[in-house]
Amino acid sequence: MARIVVISTGGTIASRWQGAGFAADADGSEVMATAAVPEGVTVEVVDLFSVNSPRLTSRHQLELLQTVHRVFQDPGVDGIVVTHGTDTLEESAFLLDLHHRDQRPVVLTGAQLPLDAADGDGPGNLHDALLTAATARGLGVLVVFDGEVHAARGTVKTQTVAPNAFADPSGDRLGDVGFGRALIIRQPERPTPLALPAADTAPPRVDMVMHHSDADPVLFEAAVAAGAQGIVLVATGAGNATPEFVEAVAAATARGVLVALTTRVQSGPVTEIYTHGGAVDLVAAGAAPTGTLRAGQSRIAVLAALLGSTDPAERAELLRHALAARSTALTHA
Repeated sequence: MARIVVISTGGTIASRWQGAGFAADADGSEVMATAAVPEGVTVEVVDLFSVNSPRLTSRHQLELLQTVHRVFQDPGVDGIVVTHGTDTLEESAFLLDLHHRDQRPVVLTGAQLPLDAADGDGPGNLHDALLTAATARGLGVLVVFDGEVHAARGTVKTQTVAPNAFADPSGDRLGDVGFGRALIIRQPERPTPLALPAADTAPPRVDMVMHHSDADPVLFEAAVAAGAQGIVLVATGAGNATPEFVEAVAAATARGVLVALTTRVQSGPVTEIYTHGGAVDLVAAGAAPTGTLRAGQSRIAVLAALLGSTDPAERAELLRHALAARSTALTHA
């Protein structure tokens, strides 16, 4: 028997009608009661919290990280499933993945339809997540949704309400769930996991600022003034802004602020092509290009780097490390 621990955190999968809209209020046992448990799997539930995922804070996510590591201190546990709201699932999954060094899997799933929906997708997603957690090994943290298995890194919510909510816009999924098993066809390559931050660590402020036509660095500079230790600049195109943003980035990084450079474009890597405020100049000013990671996960990489050290040079190196990864195809199915 595979022993799987389900950590319940709320989200649509735990939501009921509140009179004017849906909100998470069900505990993990109620969520589990909706799903068929795969043959050969036993389930234990940990009720961590029950909130709509837009309300999650870094403190919530760090509490989840610590809980996952505590659960895995029991060698009898074979895997973990986290039920989570879809809005910030990609952020929590990536934070867990950056610190995950166990061969046993952590699988995040959720739902696009609420707990009591007659045609809800939560029960099927939870069944598939349990099955994946019972059989997958050595893949890091996974997202299982709508019959697909995704690596945490690069996977984002791409549909607001459709059932196939998650994908990596710049890459392929890892596999599929069907016929009683998870079929994995691609092996994610992940950087060496980061050390677990201390349990009582206060999360630093990390902000995001988007570039657009007519944009100036006022909001970027306001984030620095507000005490942000890290900023994600969501640029246009392949990672481009203006000379004024270059000056703001240079001033911020000179003060020890970590700056990550991503793009508002759906897919493709940040690439140093253009000057006059483009990625060439922004990277030269100290911004770290995030490859194909988008804003939410870029912010998590900055957060993890800040939690890993108090030394500015070490923080910059940790950020580069967190951003560096690629994936390779498996030689067998």
